[in-house]
Amino acid sequence: MMIRRMTAWEKLIPSVHQKRIGGRIANEILMMFRTGKKFSREVSIYDPIGADKDGETVSLLDILEAGDREVLETVIIKQDVKILYEAYKENLTDMEQTVIRMRYGLFGTKEHTQREIAEKLGISRSYVSRIEKRAVGHMREAFYEPAGNTR
Repeated sequence: MMIRRMTAWEKLIPSVHQKRIGGRIANEILMMFRTGKKFSREVSIYDPIGADKDGETVSLLDILEAGDREVLETVIIKQDVKILYEAYKENLTDMEQTVIRMRYGLFGTKEHTQREIAEKLGISRSYVSRIEKRAVGHMREAFYEPAGNTR
């Protein structure tokens, strides 16, 4: 009975060799975490980035929330313009691009009426209208499709 208790007790007590290996493994894990932090580029919006005049910590989220609505709107508009430009270049035929460019005065051109476009291109005004409608539809599809937007 006493021998059984001793062997059970010895199994619970780690040997010197086990302690050494456990220590080395723990050190390796710590080193891995330390080097990972050194090279990490991820930043959380909740991380403190400074303190305000009252001494309270300020996070990136606080600054973003306090920023002008105009800045946020400008960023959103720029993203929307980029999506629309890509849709214009990738989804429209040359004729559709020409009609849209002339109709809405894109890329520094003057805005034209459908009648003026029809005269310049030598087609009917109703055909210009159909081309414009089809082109706007293609751009609308491309605009809402990329990120599942629901505008």
